[in-house]
Amino acid sequence: MAQTADAALSGTQQSKKKHPPGLYLLFLTEMWERFSYYGMRAILVLYLTTSLVSGGLAFDESVALSIYGFFTGACYFLPILGGYLTDQFMKRRVAITIGGIVMALGNLVLFADQSKLALYIGLGLLIIGNGFFKPNISTLVGELYGPKEKERRDAAFTIFYMGINLGAFFSPLIVGFLAEDYFKTTFNGVVQYGFKYGFLVAAIGMIIGQIIFNLLSKRYLGNIGAEPPVRKAKANSGQAVSDQPLTKKEKQRTTVVLIITCFVVFFWAGFEQAGSSLTLYTDRFVDKSLFGWEMPTSWFQSINPFFIIILAPLVSALWLKLAKTKRGDLPVPVKMGLGMVLLGIGFLILSIAVLQTGSDPENIKQKASLFFIIFTYLFHTIGELFLSPVGLSLVSRIAPVKLASLLMGVWVSSNGIANLLSGQIAVFTQSLGYLEVFTVIGIVAMVIGLILVAISKKLVAMMD
Repeated sequence: MAQTADAALSGTQQSKKKHPPGLYLLFLTEMWERFSYYGMRAILVLYLTTSLVSGGLAFDESVALSIYGFFTGACYFLPILGGYLTDQFMKRRVAITIGGIVMALGNLVLFADQSKLALYIGLGLLIIGNGFFKPNISTLVGELYGPKEKERRDAAFTIFYMGINLGAFFSPLIVGFLAEDYFKTTFNGVVQYGFKYGFLVAAIGMIIGQIIFNLLSKRYLGNIGAEPPVRKAKANSGQAVSDQPLTKKEKQRTTVVLIITCFVVFFWAGFEQAGSSLTLYTDRFVDKSLFGWEMPTSWFQSINPFFIIILAPLVSALWLKLAKTKRGDLPVPVKMGLGMVLLGIGFLILSIAVLQTGSDPENIKQKASLFFIIFTYLFHTIGELFLSPVGLSLVSRIAPVKLASLLMGVWVSSNGIANLLSGQIAVFTQSLGYLEVFTVIGIVAMVIGLILVAISKKLVAMMD
């Protein structure tokens, strides 16, 4: 990846060719945090819907999907508050550490007690911790690069995004194996799963990430994130940045961030079906057997990050190659619009599988091939690579200094709104059926993506 990014910078000085070592520290920190998050997320719906005697909480499926949607949504809403507090009062490194510790405690609560009260306390701690951690880790990546290093910044966020998905790839495999297989026991004919051990491993992953970050940040990040952004800007300009009004261009760029955030809500509302309706559909309707062994359902959530790790260098190389052409790279809004179209294609592939299986788990026509799920995730992954890393890079590049973490929090909050919406959409699969819901998601995503492409010229004029 680093070599791919460096290839586009052959005309610059040798010292500028390499990414700063701080990028790889943030890569590892985010990797372990995502290991923790996606590990617990992979088993959450299964934990909620499994019977009490089997180690779950016996929630009705509709209630469990709503809880899942609220939790994942709130995890992306709190970064707005966390970003604001950091912009005004806190050191970004301190906010990242607070967030990591609180999230580790949340998973430890889920491990210590399998009750509904412990569930709500644990999920609450995870939500709060994520609010401090998420906006600041991404903002620090942007601060490693100067305002004119757009190509290097875009490549850096793709590398950073690989860290996210490296953790997301391994965690469902490890946590899912422990919860659904290794710690599964049978007593008097009753199967009991080891979900609590999955939450313990998620907590350990978060703790490892925090140890790495706090031991190495001073050495590899220097002064980046070591003081509140408002105080730093005041020291550089002699005037408190909070006292300076936004310029006309800064207002336009802020507007672009808000507009694009509204669009990507629809992408994530479809994409985040992976942890809810897609998990339940895979568990009940997909033939998961391989050579006589049945694959744990949670393992399917490693398909997306696996494709990210494989395809991210290729997509990054594509952007760099396009940047060297006469017409130049595609505008960010166009990339994001195409990403939404690819998401829609993935859901239409899934609809073909539903035509074979039906939507009634008590009357399945035939089990669907796991290749339907694999190809669905493939298109979703390419769409994600067209949309998410370039969006992170865009926000870090055009956001005004005084609003940097806040607007990163707003960007992240698109996932929050989307997850709340996603949870409600998943509930409809229980009443309307999978075919109707998946088909509508696919068509709507494609239409909205084409609208974003159509208005891309106006957005580019406002932000550049």
